Amino acid sequence: MAGAEGADGARDTAELPTALARALEQFTAHLRYERGLSEHTVRAYTGDVSAALHHLVRRVAARRTGSAGGGVTLVDLDLAALRSWLAQGGAEEPGARRTGTADAGRRPARRTTVARRAASVRAFTAWAARTGHAPTDAGARLASPRAHRTLPSVLRADQAAAALDNAARGAAERDPIALRDHLLLELLYATGIRVSELCGLDVDDVDDARRTLRVLGKGAKERTVVYGAPAAAALDAWRVDGRPHLAVAGSPPALLLGARGGRLDPRIARAVVHDAAGSVPGAPDIAPHGLRHSAATHLLEGGADLRSVQELLGHASPATTQLYTHVTADRLRAVHDAAHPRA
Repeated sequence: MAGAEGADGARDTAELPTALARALEQFTAHLRYERGLSEHTVRAYTGDVSAALHHLVRRVAARRTGSAGGGVTLVDLDLAALRSWLAQGGAEEPGARRTGTADAGRRPARRTTVARRAASVRAFTAWAARTGHAPTDAGARLASPRAHRTLPSVLRADQAAAALDNAARGAAERDPIALRDHLLLELLYATGIRVSELCGLDVDDVDDARRTLRVLGKGAKERTVVYGAPAAAALDAWRVDGRPHLAVAGSPPALLLGARGGRLDPRIARAVVHDAAGSVPGAPDIAPHGLRHSAATHLLEGGADLRSVQELLGHASPATTQLYTHVTADRLRAVHDAAHPRA
């Protein structure tokens, strides 16, 4: 038997039969190199599939008297096995001990978690059937509960403006770090890009004449986003009085630099956003993704069409962008309830 490699290179605590381990390794490579998914997503998918395959081995071993499951292949993977795995929570650790009452005190997995696990194994079985690792796509008819997708807290438009005004006042002293932090906030809010996309920007990704940024998003997909006059002013100030003071001989061509001259770490960007939100009385504590959600919500509230917001955010599906319509509808309902005489 061969050990199954996890997405982060660590071996599972229990071993998989050779055929399953090799299939898992090749699926991981497919996710990483062919689909270009982030390491976080690769780890999630691979962890789910690994757990499902270990469940399959135990299930087959229990049915075959005297067998340890060593001869299990993807031919043994069927819809019943996948349903059984999801029904048990889908999160069994490889090699974990089970008893007759093991599930009695276990909290049920959240709907979003079950939906993610089902999506992971469906991606695996579709790949396995397409590449000849399995005779059929066992997960094609695997159903999962519709996930209740919720958005993080967002800033009101006035709160976002206050946070940016506070950052602008700090940048007025022309301190390089303050100038960088002001630009960071302006770009995140103006464009709605992800923090990883922001930190990945290079100097030549900026088109001053068109006020656009060339962004490399999920799956190595490139898109163009626009920014307005306040972000343009912050960008000019940073490039004149900020970046030259932080850049060193070995600095990369990154647009945003850290205090030591390297590419800005996303963790620093997250801390900047937290501090900016904390500077506004009554504002929720948000992360960069919250600022992205704020930008999308304010665009829709201002009359932007869904398709344009989808393009700006880099969503593969308009269904993802439609989540923001729930936020605006909730706000509209709150205004209606507070102001309409027959609410």
